[in-house]
Amino acid sequence: MHHLKSFVLLALMGGISVWAQETPTKATKLKEVKIIKERKAIEQKADRTIFDFANQPHLNSGSLLEGIKKLPGLVSSDVAGMMYQGKILDVYVNGRPLNISSEELNSYLEGMPANAIERIEVITQPGAEFPATSGGAILNIITNKKSVSYFSATYNNSTHVSNYNHLRWKESNSVLLNARNKYFAWQLNLGENYRENAVWVEVVKNLNGASTTLSSTNADRIGRSNFVKSGLTFDIKKDRLLLNYDVDYNNNSSNTLGNGLGFSTNDKSKTTVLRQDVAVTYQKRFDNKDQKLDLAFNFSSNANDFAMNSIPSNQVVLANLGNQKVYNFKVDYSQPVKILDEGKVSFGGVYDRLLFQAESQGVTNLDYERKTAAGYLEFQAKLKKFDFILGGRGENYAIFGQTNTGSLTPFKQFRFFPNATIQYNLGKQVYFSLNYNKKITLPTTAALNPNNTNYQNPNITYTGNPSLRPTLFDNYEVKLSAFDYAFIGYNVSVATNQVVNRVLLNNNVSSYVSTNISEMKIHNFNIGLPLPYMLFTKGLKEMMKFNFNPDKVSFMYLYAGYQLHQISDLNAKGFWVFNIMSQVALPKDIKLVANYKYITAKGNYFYFVADKPFSNSLDISLSRKFLDNQLTVSVNANDVFNTNQSVFNSYGTPLLLSNKNDTRQFGFSINYKIPTKNKPTVKEEDLLKKEKKEGNDVISN
Repeated sequence: MHHLKSFVLLALMGGISVWAQETPTKATKLKEVKIIKERKAIEQKADRTIFDFANQPHLNSGSLLEGIKKLPGLVSSDVAGMMYQGKILDVYVNGRPLNISSEELNSYLEGMPANAIERIEVITQPGAEFPATSGGAILNIITNKKSVSYFSATYNNSTHVSNYNHLRWKESNSVLLNARNKYFAWQLNLGENYRENAVWVEVVKNLNGASTTLSSTNADRIGRSNFVKSGLTFDIKKDRLLLNYDVDYNNNSSNTLGNGLGFSTNDKSKTTVLRQDVAVTYQKRFDNKDQKLDLAFNFSSNANDFAMNSIPSNQVVLANLGNQKVYNFKVDYSQPVKILDEGKVSFGGVYDRLLFQAESQGVTNLDYERKTAAGYLEFQAKLKKFDFILGGRGENYAIFGQTNTGSLTPFKQFRFFPNATIQYNLGKQVYFSLNYNKKITLPTTAALNPNNTNYQNPNITYTGNPSLRPTLFDNYEVKLSAFDYAFIGYNVSVATNQVVNRVLLNNNVSSYVSTNISEMKIHNFNIGLPLPYMLFTKGLKEMMKFNFNPDKVSFMYLYAGYQLHQISDLNAKGFWVFNIMSQVALPKDIKLVANYKYITAKGNYFYFVADKPFSNSLDISLSRKFLDNQLTVSVNANDVFNTNQSVFNSYGTPLLLSNKNDTRQFGFSINYKIPTKNKPTVKEEDLLKKEKKEGNDVISN
C-alpha cells in the first residue's frame, strides 16, 4: 500500500509549497512567512470531483465552454446537452443555480473567459442538503478567489485566432481586485469577452438511396460579453455577513446565409441577455466549530431578447422576449452528535419561487410560475473504517401557467427523496463506496418556452413544449478511488419521464422539439489512471528515491468511460469516451500539456446516433512562469488537426445532422499578479461560505 500511494502521488499536478524567510538578529527571528497552497489539478472526494482552472493554462486559455469540454468524463453535444460520467448536469455558479437550458448555457459559458474561473466542482453524489431538482449531478463553477489580508490585483488576457475560411479573432480581458481590513473583506472581478466564430450546419434527408439537402447554413457570429462579480464579507464577532452581486451582459449578433430545398435566405439576428444575481448570507457560528447555522436569500433575473430580420426585405422574422425571476430563501443547520464512533446531523429548509414570461411580437404566449417548499434531514456517522450517510428530503411543488390558447395542466405534488452512502476506507485517500439517491429535474423555462429563440428558415424550426412533465431519477453508483487521480466506477441512472431533445421530420421540415419519454436508463463505466514517465525510464524502485516539485513532473493521465443510453423504443448501442492528457517538463521550466479527447461513433446519445466521432480534438499548450512566478504566459493551439465535428442521425427519421464550428485556433494567454506595496500575511478567507464537509464552497439549496 505504501508503494502504491507513493506511485500515484507522483502524478499530482499541484501540491503544497511552504517557504519562510528569516532575518538573522541576535536571536534568529521569523520575519515573514508566506504560505502558498496550490490546488491539485484533479481532486476526488467522496461526493465530488474538483478540477482546478486557475493554475492550468491548458484549461483557462480560452472560453469557459472550451475549458469545460476538455475535462475527462464530460460529454457535451450541441443537440443533446451536457453530461458527466453518464449523469445529466445541473449548472451552478458560486453555489447558486443558473436555471437556464442547454442552448442558453452554451452561450453563457462561451461568453465567460476561463481565466476568470478558480475551479469547477462536479458534485456527483448530491446529498439531502442539495436540491432534489439537481437531477443526476451538479456542475458548480467557482469564480470567487480568496480574500487576503492585503490588497492584491491580477490581470488576465487571452487572445486567439481561428483560420478556418478566414481569420477570426477571440480575446478576453479581466481584472481581479481584492483586499481585507479589520472591518471587512471585499472583492471585485470584472472583464469582457469578444469572439468571432463561424458555424456550418447541414440537414440532409437520405431516403430510398437519394440525398436531399433540406438546409445548409453558414453563420458568421460575433459575441460580446461583459461581467462584474463583487463580494463583501463583514465579520461580526464569530459570525459573518456575506453580500454578493453579479451581473452579466451578452450582446450577440449573427449573419446567416441559408439555402436548401425550395429556399434561399440571408438573415441577421441579434440576442441580448442581461443576468443579475444578488445573494445575502448570514453565518452564525458557535463555540464548537462544527456547529453551524446559515441563513441565505438569493434573487436572480434573466432577461432575453432575440430578434431576426431578413436582410433583403428587412422583414421581421422573429421578435421574442423572455423574462425570468427567481426568489430563494434557505436555512441550514448542522452539529456533531454521537452516532456510533462519531457523527453529525444536518437539517434545513428552503422556499423557492420562479416566475417566467415569454412574449412573441407583443403577444404573451406563456405566463409560468413554480413554487417549491422543501425540508431535509441527514445523518452522517463513522464506525472504524466505515462512513455512513443516510438522509431524506421532502419537496412540495406547485406549478401552473397560462398560454395564449389556454391553461397548462397544473402540477401539484409532494415527493420524498431518500439518499444513502456506505464508504469503506481502505487507507488514507483510498476508499470504496456505494451510493443511492433519488432526484428530480423540472423542465427549464427555455424548454417550456413556445417561442423560438434560435435561427430558423423554411425547412428548420425550433420550439419549446409548455406541457413537459418533471423527470424522476433513481441513481446508483459503486466506486473505488485512490489518491485523487486513480479511480474506477460504475453508475446507473433510471429516469421516468425523461425530457429529451428530438429532431423530427414533417413534409421536408425538420423540427427541433423537447418531449418526455416514459423511461430510460443510462449506464456508465469509467476509469482514470495516472502514469509518471519516470516509471518507464527509471523503474519503480529508483523512482521512489526522488524528491521533486510536483508541478514539474512529467506524466500521462488516462481516462476511459463507456456509456449506454437504454430507451425502450430503440436498439441502443453504447459509446466510449477516451481522454489522454500528457504533461511534460521541458528545459527552462517550460511545461507542455497535450490533451486529446475522442468519443467513438455509432453509439446512441439519447435519440441521436453518431455517424462520426462527435469529439475528436487535440489541444496543445506551452506555458512558463516569469518574474518570481508573478507572470504566467502560455501559448495554445486548440483542435490542431481541425477534426472536431458532430454528425448525427436523428433516430426514426432519414435525417443526417452535421455541425462544424471553427474550433481550430491558435493564440496566447497571460496571467499577471500586479505587484503591490503590501506584504502578504498568512491569513486567508473565502468570500463564499465554507462547505459543511471538507472546507469547500457551499452549494445553495
